[in-house]
Amino acid sequence: MARPRTFDEDRVLDAAMRAFWENGYEATSTRDLCDVSGLDRSSIYNAFKSKHELFARVLTRYIDTTTTTQLEILEDRERPAAERIRALFAEIIEIEAAGRRDGRGRGCLTVNTTVELAGRDPEIARLLDRDMARRLESLKAVIAAGQRDGDITSPRDPAALARFLNAVIAGIRVSAQGGADRAVLEAIAATAVDALTL
Repeated sequence: MARPRTFDEDRVLDAAMRAFWENGYEATSTRDLCDVSGLDRSSIYNAFKSKHELFARVLTRYIDTTTTTQLEILEDRERPAAERIRALFAEIIEIEAAGRRDGRGRGCLTVNTTVELAGRDPEIARLLDRDMARRLESLKAVIAAGQRDGDITSPRDPAALARFLNAVIAGIRVSAQGGADRAVLEAIAATAVDALTL
């Protein structure tokens, strides 16, 4: 009979997330994971099977949290479409600015993981692709609604505009990691909104 777990799984996942987020997948050792979680190697492997499985759980948890927040902003039908997109940019810029203020400056775990692993890890690529599909679908719906209401005046296809906005968001996150200040990030976001509304 298996023994019950004697640790808080959510706390362990959060600790592991911080380690992977700071160091990347490859540079985070099992020893690092033991240090941050307070578990020994056998407990980690008994609970999560492998470093890779633990990372997949961490990434899923991160995606669920961040994408849910972003979708809530985009699905707020009380606001016009362009205002929802502005609010999404403001949320992302605030997250990046907060990371700089507290000295973390880790960027976005999904962007970091896309750069590090997506091209060579099919399982992680599937997680990232599913997340991107959800975000693109939500962006596309907001853009299409804005075009119907006249709030978004660009005649381009909503799917193409959604991919453009997704690329701008990733660019904002990478620019922030590279040291761009808030004013620069806000100018990038304003230019993207202008492309939809002018």
